[in-house]
Amino acid sequence: MTTATVTPTAPEATPAPAPMSAGGVIRIAAGATTNVTDSEGNVWLPDQGFDGGDTIQRPDVQVTNTPDPMIYQAEHYGMDSFSWKLPNGKYQVKLHFAETYEGIQGPGERVFSFDVQGQKFENFDVWQRAGGPLKAYVVTVSVDVANGQLLINFTENVQSPQINGIEIIPMT
Repeated sequence: MTTATVTPTAPEATPAPAPMSAGGVIRIAAGATTNVTDSEGNVWLPDQGFDGGDTIQRPDVQVTNTPDPMIYQAEHYGMDSFSWKLPNGKYQVKLHFAETYEGIQGPGERVFSFDVQGQKFENFDVWQRAGGPLKAYVVTVSVDVANGQLLINFTENVQSPQINGIEIIPMT
């Protein structure tokens, strides 16, 4: 007679949400290859969470309209989406933009759309919104995460979408 031993296996664990900084805030410096520390001592993680696209660093550009020009000296461009695992809840998402590509010479030369957790921003033109090149512009969106993940989709209209930074701030 043959006997078999069955070893029970634990159910697959759900991946834990990504680690957060103090206060639960996540900051991503799009395009950066190392951590970036802003003027308030906050650490921004290097580029991650993007699907598609490419990155570039422009360490010599001087971006105005911000106390933290170093956030805008790198970018992720041509991406399809950004996603980040999060505990369900309400968040404030800040998207940081500046037109730093010298090939863009005026409004209408880079126009794209994006969708932050279902909230659509159509025909977004960084140059127009910021009032010219090399000027920081921040879009703030309040979102409700109900499926354990923040999702931002990008769509090219004219020239590739681009972004310099993303902040994800839990709302209390």
